[in-house]
Amino acid sequence: MSEQETNKPEEQMEEAAAAAEAAAAEAAEAQAAEGADAEEDPLAQLKSENAELKDRLVRALAETENVRRRAEKDKADASAYGVTAFARDILNVSDNLKRALESAPAEIPEALKAFVDGVDMTERELLNILERHGIRKVEPEVGEKFDHQFHQAMFEVPTNEHAPGSVMQVVAAGYVIKDRLLRPAMVGVAKGEVQKVDQEV
Repeated sequence: MSEQETNKPEEQMEEAAAAAEAAAAEAAEAQAAEGADAEEDPLAQLKSENAELKDRLVRALAETENVRRRAEKDKADASAYGVTAFARDILNVSDNLKRALESAPAEIPEALKAFVDGVDMTERELLNILERHGIRKVEPEVGEKFDHQFHQAMFEVPTNEHAPGSVMQVVAAGYVIKDRLLRPAMVGVAKGEVQKVDQEV
């Protein structure tokens, strides 16, 4: 066997060793790169978590503020409008007192004068009490323009004395509580009279 052939296995072994070293070096570099990435990842992760927590905190604070405002509004509404159902019922008492006064004769006998005065005083006192609690009477004048926000049309009256759509008669007064309608005023509304067509030729 020649010397050249004898050296071939040794050369192959050296080449294999060199390749192994190169592979080991590449592996070491890869591990070093991974280690650097691993060192950077926790920092990026913490920044991301910090931003997420800040966002959650801002949202939680905003939601808390919204809840607080809603609670304050509910409290104010309960204070202002808590008597709405009671007030709506008590309006019937006021209506009955007014009807009693309207049904009194023009000339009141002396025996009934004190009674009628007492009913009148009771009605005025009731209206004063309602007003102290933010309940105000809405009683439109005849000829006033119909307002759908505060008036309810019960019937129409053909007439040329007032403009169509104006109040002709007040059946029952309306009431508001603070800035809300408690009961609309019941009214009759004017409408233009139908013009008769002369059919004679």
